[in-house]
Amino acid sequence: MTVDENVAQISNVLLYGAMSAYLFSFIAYAADLAEGGQVIKAREARRTAATATAATAGGGGTTTLEKPVTARRRRAAAVGTSLFTVATLLHLGAVVSRGVSVHRVPWGNMFEFALTGTLIVALGYLVAVGRAHRAGLGGGRDARYLGTFVTGPILATLGIALRSFYVQAAQLVPALDSYWLIIHVFVAILATALSTLGFSATVLQLVQEKRDRVKAAGNRAGGVFMDALPGSVELERTAFRLNAVAFVMWTFTLIAGAVWAQVAWNRYWNWDSKEVWTFVIWVVYATYLHARATRGWNGRRAAWLSVLGFACMLFNYLVVNIFFPGLHSYAGV
Repeated sequence: MTVDENVAQISNVLLYGAMSAYLFSFIAYAADLAEGGQVIKAREARRTAATATAATAGGGGTTTLEKPVTARRRRAAAVGTSLFTVATLLHLGAVVSRGVSVHRVPWGNMFEFALTGTLIVALGYLVAVGRAHRAGLGGGRDARYLGTFVTGPILATLGIALRSFYVQAAQLVPALDSYWLIIHVFVAILATALSTLGFSATVLQLVQEKRDRVKAAGNRAGGVFMDALPGSVELERTAFRLNAVAFVMWTFTLIAGAVWAQVAWNRYWNWDSKEVWTFVIWVVYATYLHARATRGWNGRRAAWLSVLGFACMLFNYLVVNIFFPGLHSYAGV
């Protein structure tokens, strides 16, 4: 089939529109974090002043009670989420129109993989925000604290993809023209997207743990905006759940890839660089999950294993695909 160049151009326009909306969403989310940090800082200052006043009075006088804490109206977060939703819709349009232009699923090269993968991350974040909002009616935590740390990587990935991996819309190479592309690669995209969210939560966990140690030593921790985020324990639980689901999908990716290899090359395993690194990633995440679940590893030790797993995933995507493609020569760059 021929490529519809007009629809392909529409996809590019929608993508640029999505990136613009993501940028303004990132700014709004960053403003919300800064505001939240200042609010918490002012609240702690009032609490300290009230405690000092009570101590000075020696308990003999009337102590002015601090006003009950009420949830702040997060206008900047609301704006950020609205812009993020618009960006995701434009992003979805870009992915769909890219697929329509080539009459196939839009994940046949590195650019399309990045385009679809970041869309899955965006949709996953919106689902998390929606679920947290419903739970929040009963006192649950607002998930919009992740907005800055989701929007930033999405923007960076799309920027790198456009700058370094962009290829014109084209038909698949023969080796990829199989129904296994729909199954194997799409599940790999889902696993990568969930691992990205898990990595973001892990990085925040490590930062929060460091700040906790600084505070425990009696020093003042920097990064006031981090006070608006959950504690390290909650972040660790979030990262673990995301990585656990991603691991199941990555296991399926590994198995489905072996089946596809048998169909395409008459061998389940060819010691191809892509196959080897897919297995390496699986081993690292399996070690992380096993260590945390059975060996009692938590906190920093488990977090660094998670970071190592995501680093292997980035190496697989950015280095292996380009410099060591082997039988998987479909990078398109």
